[in-house]
Amino acid sequence: MGAETLIEWCDSTFNPWWGCTEVSPECDRCYARTWARFTGHAIWGAGAPRRFFSDGHWAEPLAWDRAAAKAGERRRVFCASMADVLEERDDLEPHRRRLWSLIRRTEHLDWLLLTKRAGALARLIPAEIRALPNVWPGVTCGHPDSIWRVDKLVAVECAGPKWVSAEPLLGPLALRPFLTPERSGLAWVIAGGESGPGHRPMELAWMQDLADQCEKTGVPIFVKQDSGPKPRKQGRIPDALWARKQWPRPSHARC
Repeated sequence: MGAETLIEWCDSTFNPWWGCTEVSPECDRCYARTWARFTGHAIWGAGAPRRFFSDGHWAEPLAWDRAAAKAGERRRVFCASMADVLEERDDLEPHRRRLWSLIRRTEHLDWLLLTKRAGALARLIPAEIRALPNVWPGVTCGHPDSIWRVDKLVAVECAGPKWVSAEPLLGPLALRPFLTPERSGLAWVIAGGESGPGHRPMELAWMQDLADQCEKTGVPIFVKQDSGPKPRKQGRIPDALWARKQWPRPSHARC
């Protein structure tokens, strides 16, 4: 995690802290929880401590921003791959405030803020941060029971594109009502199955239907992976569907 990442849809990852608490079926086989345990950090659950980082860690995005400015390009930063930036705990608030300050200082980075706590989007992300065009609020919605998160997301006022991570995709999703300008709708969808030992299978029809919904409304979709013992294509996804790896277009820069 950091300046280099294996996550295809971003350029870097940044974690203001490590650790979280499970809140929905999408969390049942959380890769971040597994990785934390593998590295020897007992930081998952409501009663567990979180792992915090040094000033050197916080300085990294400033270097990425300078590099992006020098190259004349924008770079996407996924925040956070090992946490949820909207988890409500008193000990996280100083680090969250530090994150907002960092985002203000890195105008050449697009910050992809992903949460499962959609009810906190308007409450915990200050209005002045949501007004920045380089802040992209997103929610995880991989199960029909999680559609409420998308409803909360599209109701939030923001300047950057809103997006959904449908990963792991655990059932059919009806996103069509949110893919319209009338709902200040979604500008981007990421879709992917669950990988690894004991993965929950994804039906290809669920992913194809999501891609069809996006195509009919002109919303970009990034097809990330099939479900299976390993990441990526797994040999089942048709080539035409696998080729759907798109990012928000300039027309979606504001919502």
